[in-house]
Amino acid sequence: MSFWKTLAAGAAAVTLTMGAGAALAADTTLKIAFLGSEDDEDFDGSLVFKNYVEATSNGALAVDIFPNGRFCSNADECSEALLDGRLDIYITTNGGLAGWYPPAQFLDLPYLFPNDRVAECVFDGPLTAKIREAVLEDVGAARLMAISNTGGWRNIATTSKQVKSPEDVEGLKLRTIGADIQIELVKALGGSPTPIAWPEVYTSLGTGVVEGTKNGITDIVNMKFQDHLKYISLDGHAYMGALWWMNEDVFQGLPDDQKRIVYDGFQELKMTARVLPKRKAVDAFQAFVDAGGTIYTPTAEQKAAFQAAAKPVWDWYEENFGREWIDAAQGAVSACEASLEAEFEAASQ
Repeated sequence: MSFWKTLAAGAAAVTLTMGAGAALAADTTLKIAFLGSEDDEDFDGSLVFKNYVEATSNGALAVDIFPNGRFCSNADECSEALLDGRLDIYITTNGGLAGWYPPAQFLDLPYLFPNDRVAECVFDGPLTAKIREAVLEDVGAARLMAISNTGGWRNIATTSKQVKSPEDVEGLKLRTIGADIQIELVKALGGSPTPIAWPEVYTSLGTGVVEGTKNGITDIVNMKFQDHLKYISLDGHAYMGALWWMNEDVFQGLPDDQKRIVYDGFQELKMTARVLPKRKAVDAFQAFVDAGGTIYTPTAEQKAAFQAAAKPVWDWYEENFGREWIDAAQGAVSACEASLEAEFEAASQ
């Protein structure tokens, strides 16, 4: 059994045998809910958060974790519970945040982030504070605590055709989520966007309703989509951010020392949930290949062609939401690229 599964099993046992007593002894019990399973990095991150917060507060704070939709059964229900205070902590995707705050769709602008290190640097910097302040001002009930990752990167995966260039997407029926910006990307590449609910994707791929999808490799393998998908192009058009929110009234109701413990706990959660998708991707890619799949990495020239083809998506965003968030995001990316380059130069001399 792996370290993480051992940790999960142990924590689950502790929760079952001691959770009620711990909750009674604690001054405050924080409830975390999400739709993913115990095999998801969100669960592992939550376990680390629980362990840190309960230990560091010496039992004054307790944490209850509700995976698998046990507290709320869909994203809208969970969001409502967070915003009205029935739930203390909830995670959204980039698209999920757009449901509360539509300008947040800038987080899914295609090819905004070049790699993990830049994305992580950006989400540890002023841009996250700007998102936090904007949502607090506009929505008011939720505080952004940290941004991790939930599944790596979105790539183009297909059933019968290897995609190496934007021209290869022409006419393909690709499954998307319902978010406007994801639909606009498929249109810009010449494909036919087809929003399909997650539980229906496997059957839709098998019956030809769609000829591909835009997902991370771990999600593909977890759902056994490799039964139908035979090609992946690692174009990396979107970083699958995971935004961790806490009810604002609950956070502000904590004493200052407990606020700090909770904040630091989220930073521990963030580091855990960022690392695990990278490790899981190693096994997932191998599983995809073992199932007969082919993985292709676009050349620099091909990647540039994808970026050029996606420009209409950026134009669409600007027409609908202006340039404020585009400029903020591009500035943050440039600053992080410069910082990481300087770090390399210092380390390589």
